[in-house]
Amino acid sequence: MDREALAARALELHGCNCNCAQSVACSLAPFVGADEDVCFHAAEGFGAGMGGLTETCGALSGGIMILGFAMSNGIDEPTNKAATYRLVRQLLERFREQNGSTTCADLKGATTGTPLRSCNGCIEDALAITADLLEEHHLATCST
Repeated sequence: MDREALAARALELHGCNCNCAQSVACSLAPFVGADEDVCFHAAEGFGAGMGGLTETCGALSGGIMILGFAMSNGIDEPTNKAATYRLVRQLLERFREQNGSTTCADLKGATTGTPLRSCNGCIEDALAITADLLEEHHLATCST
């Protein structure tokens, strides 16, 4: 995966009024065989920390969605949840270690007045960590 191109695409989407979740999910969709438009629609409500409530960072939600696409066996054989949850925990732990929190409010400094990370920075970090996990676990279905 060309990390610079991925980050540029995600930030371009964010600059065109996509939320953080959409920016991450749509940028990584081709690498897990997911439809970008489906990811766009599915991630609509996850922006600004889950519907604007500043809870879990939207960029992380987009990464979690991509890990689900990569790991799920589908509705007829839902047996991969435990493995998916392990990868999701790795994403969250790495992001928290790097940025100090996984909560939009904390990251934006809503309660302290001191932001930990910008939205663009969160997008870049969630994208990079998710891409790392896809590569580490040989889950990417294509590369460009």
